[in-house]
Amino acid sequence: MDLNAYKYEGSQFYDEVYDAGGNIRPHYSKLMEQLAQMAPYHVMQKQLAIEKQMQEEGVTYTLYSATQGHMLERTIPFDMIPNIIPSAEWANLRAGLVQRVKALNAFIKDVYHEQEIIRDGIIEREMVVANTYFCREMMHLDVPQDMYIAVSGIDLIRNEHGEYFVLEDNLRSPSGFSYLFKGRSLMTNLFPEWYFAHDIRDVQPSIDRFLSVLKQLAPNGKANPTIGLLTPGSYNSAYFEHMFLAQQMGIHLVEGRDMVVNNNKVYIRNMSGLQQVDVLYRRIDDDFLDPLAFRPDSMLGVAGLMNAYRSGNIALANAPGTGVADDKAIYAFVPDMIRYYLNEEPILKNVPTYILSRAEEREHVLAHLPEMVVKETSLSGGYGMLIGPKASEQEIALFAEKIREHPERYIAQPTISLSRCPVIKDAQLTPRHIDIRAFVLSGSQEVRVIPGGLTRVAMREGSLVVNSSQGGGVKDTWVLSE
Repeated sequence: MDLNAYKYEGSQFYDEVYDAGGNIRPHYSKLMEQLAQMAPYHVMQKQLAIEKQMQEEGVTYTLYSATQGHMLERTIPFDMIPNIIPSAEWANLRAGLVQRVKALNAFIKDVYHEQEIIRDGIIEREMVVANTYFCREMMHLDVPQDMYIAVSGIDLIRNEHGEYFVLEDNLRSPSGFSYLFKGRSLMTNLFPEWYFAHDIRDVQPSIDRFLSVLKQLAPNGKANPTIGLLTPGSYNSAYFEHMFLAQQMGIHLVEGRDMVVNNNKVYIRNMSGLQQVDVLYRRIDDDFLDPLAFRPDSMLGVAGLMNAYRSGNIALANAPGTGVADDKAIYAFVPDMIRYYLNEEPILKNVPTYILSRAEEREHVLAHLPEMVVKETSLSGGYGMLIGPKASEQEIALFAEKIREHPERYIAQPTISLSRCPVIKDAQLTPRHIDIRAFVLSGSQEVRVIPGGLTRVAMREGSLVVNSSQGGGVKDTWVLSE
């Protein structure tokens, strides 16, 4: 395979494979040597084998097609070139991720109890209590082990100098676990000569750690709790992941209609009768959890679930109300949270963020919209965004109007060109922008980070949007042991 076809563009972007001089980085040298020895037809065969295996195993993602007016189920694009992270680089990322999640968990506990961070003037009260995801039902409610965030997904990017930044914190029900584990399975099965030529940290034990974290939440320290994964059902975009995780962890996959609450205890209906549930890993939003506490029209949740939760008879992961901390405006204050709660300096930096409810920052952003990325604070998945350098004059004018009308709904950040990694397209290497979703598992005993996480790829040329819902793909992520 001809590696010279890869278009290297110097310092404009950080390239994961090539350094500023155009030389292959040491941790990629062995892989690129192996790749160079592959004939183009062999590369195509491997790519077709990947696509066939993903179709056979049902590794799909469901998204809505505006043009066709209905849901489409598609196989998520998987690229065979892994994103490789050296051991020392990962050690720093891991430390920063653990620090960040600990501070976020402390913040959530605080805002639902004493609200000291508000009283001390670190964060404005209005930004918390008026937040879309602030859950008044959680006020003064103690949760098992004080663990609000059992599972989190933290999105990381690099700037043109290769420096890592946290782009987003996903704390409600982060997705992508199944693609991480399936990606590793594909690489070990289809590319054993690549995989076993490197000393790579194993991700498989993280399934057991995931299960252990859920068990630790069980009320009264129950030794062998019954655990369920609450899914919205087969029409949800991440339903494959829900099935995969339930199967891998050996827990019940349930919908709201499968459960009932009696005497403030939650039960699964099964062939032998009712079985009490101790821990519920929920993959539905707060609003739909319990029609008696939130949206009365919800058909997805369990009536009476919150009463059972308040009574201490069931644990929920993640706790309702965690979204108050992954709001994109609250994101700007995470470095302050780390200093406030942990008395430490942040290891990982935030992308500089403008709070548009502040007049001075708003006017600066409006004057520089073509250079900015603007995000609606309550949305995710790549929706509700303006990427200034890629936007038309009409799109920029429309967002300026939206910002002036509801400035509190938006934040803005300078455009950071995500780092690039090659993908295989038509048996050739071609550059695409990437980020990493790192997964953090927080138990009562320790906080663990799944080594590597999921590398997400903007499959369209020049695009900076990596989300699956916007056509993005994925790569395996190799963390080297040495």
